Amino acid sequence: MTPDLSAFQPSSATGETTDRKIPLLQSLGWQNFFAQQISVDEMNATPPVRVTEVHRSGLRVLGDGIDMMVPPRADATVGDWLLLDRTLPSASRLMQRKSLIKRRAAGHDRSVQLIAANIDTAFIVTSCNLDFNVARLERYIALAFDAGVTPVVLLTKADLCEDPSAYVADAEAISRDVAVLTLNAKSDEPKTKLAPWCKPGQTIAFLGSSGVGKSTLTNALSVTEVAATQAIREDDAKGRHTTSHRQLHILPNGCAVLDTPGVRELQLTDAEEGVAEVFSDLDELSLECRFNNCTHVSEPGCAVQAALKRGDIDEARLSRWRKLVAEDQHNTASIAQRRSKDKAFGKMIKQAKKHKAK
Repeated sequence: MTPDLSAFQPSSATGETTDRKIPLLQSLGWQNFFAQQISVDEMNATPPVRVTEVHRSGLRVLGDGIDMMVPPRADATVGDWLLLDRTLPSASRLMQRKSLIKRRAAGHDRSVQLIAANIDTAFIVTSCNLDFNVARLERYIALAFDAGVTPVVLLTKADLCEDPSAYVADAEAISRDVAVLTLNAKSDEPKTKLAPWCKPGQTIAFLGSSGVGKSTLTNALSVTEVAATQAIREDDAKGRHTTSHRQLHILPNGCAVLDTPGVRELQLTDAEEGVAEVFSDLDELSLECRFNNCTHVSEPGCAVQAALKRGDIDEARLSRWRKLVAEDQHNTASIAQRRSKDKAFGKMIKQAKKHKAK
């Protein structure tokens, strides 16, 4: 008998309202990119499931008629697709990713933290108050660009601001390739303004500090309240960690939305292309410098410094660019060194065991 693969084949839905029930896998974000990686036999033997929650005790995965916990694994994160091995769940195969958002983990262990996988659009959320920070927005946008994710800046609490135009202008100046929207998260605006990105089969993520309205936006897009919310402190506009872990919610219209905890420290690593895209004008200008390893501080023949003296570029923005480039290079090198040391240590242990066995 020929198996029914309709649930595995994403439709060409445009986000318009229809009476047709959306297949569960499509609501989970199943797309042709993933369907092309597996055969009919594999789909029957190891059905695809998506990681919707990550806990220390394990991963929650959802699929067609599947809702279960599988053993934890360091190489998987929220949004990943697995081919479920029902006999031995820990042996489930991790599918190739469409995109991966990562950062250097907080602390001194020099490791990479996987934030989310297979995201189509990253809504970078900030408020029209003291939370607004251009340097932080540049970091998030670089993170999204490097991951191959479409970034969109959302300026929340615009209704509480007398004139949000200054915030909009500063955000739009970061990159001409990034859309900037203002909205009231507690109104109907999220459903209407975010509709172009929140289509069936798409996966979106809300990223930003605590208290900017990420969970409120998640609730606004859903029929029911799926994420807890809290008020911010009035003295400094700082928020508390309402969302304790990253969780993928399935919206009624067939779009998957990721709500994330606020990030206090966003350290870039292995994000050279993303930084270059955010600061594309400075990156292109640096190609005209006399020396390939120019730091753009005091070297002779520096095209960047010459442009600064002419008033063609902003000194504060130049400083932020240099800082991000240096940070990314340092973190990337540090993590590469750790991996090299870990590999050498593992090899030494292996050789010692082999010698002992002899």
